[in-house]
Amino acid sequence: PPRAPPGAVLRTDPIDRGPLTVADSARVGHVTVLYFDGVPDRSAAEALRDTLLTIDTDDLPPTGGDDFYDHELIGMRALHADTGADLGVVTDVLHAPASDVLTVTEEAGTQVLVPFVAAIVTNVDRTRKTLTIDPPDGMFDPAG
Repeated sequence: PPRAPPGAVLRTDPIDRGPLTVADSARVGHVTVLYFDGVPDRSAAEALRDTLLTIDTDDLPPTGGDDFYDHELIGMRALHADTGADLGVVTDVLHAPASDVLTVTEEAGTQVLVPFVAAIVTNVDRTRKTLTIDPPDGMFDPAG
């Protein structure tokens, strides 16, 4: 789903630059370009440079199936597919060119990068806030 659908109202930091209402969006390669109501051209957009944009998660359209927002995944417990062992918690989602990558932080604080692909992340349970990982050998500490 689009991260900021048309009509979404984004808060800004610094606060005096907004709020901004999304008029439209487009993908250019791996970049999403947003167009805002009241920002008619590139010069007006340049005035917004270095503005942090945020959206209330309640304003996002719901996801389903294999679509997830980062905030839905962050905080989920990662469980081993074979043993059910707790592997850690998802602490970040990286958007790499080939596929998204989950950062799973183990109890000891070690961060493990897990490609967010069906062959490795075999199940995501929104209700239980868990995901199941079938890691290749060596991905996680065998003692963990």
